[in-house]
Amino acid sequence: MTNYIDGFVLPIPRIYLNKYKRVAEQVSEIWKEYGAIAYFEYIGDDLSLEGTRSFIETIDAKEDEAIVFGWVVFPSKEIRDAANKKVPTDPRMTELVTPLINPEKLIFDARRMVYGGFKPLVQ
Repeated sequence: MTNYIDGFVLPIPRIYLNKYKRVAEQVSEIWKEYGAIAYFEYIGDDLSLEGTRSFIETIDAKEDEAIVFGWVVFPSKEIRDAANKKVPTDPRMTELVTPLINPEKLIFDARRMVYGGFKPLVQ
């Protein structure tokens, strides 16, 4: 069986990192209920390499924002596709994510998120 991953990069205002982390921990459990075998999110630490374009530039991160890099591992693309249909409609997701995207106190701006599904090249 070949694993499949969804990867993402997004900016989060540093003042909201703890709140975002609490939500992400709960979201990871929901993804696992729908078939993910692993869920990871990391905070950018060393994001510049001379001669390359950085995540900071790619998503136009502000000075007060942290860069989150994450990926979700699935046993197959089919299980990932099924999870991608079910997770957004899970009522817990609405309850968890709606406060993060409230326009008056925007913590997470999906328009600035970079996302994609990936199949293996080297394992």
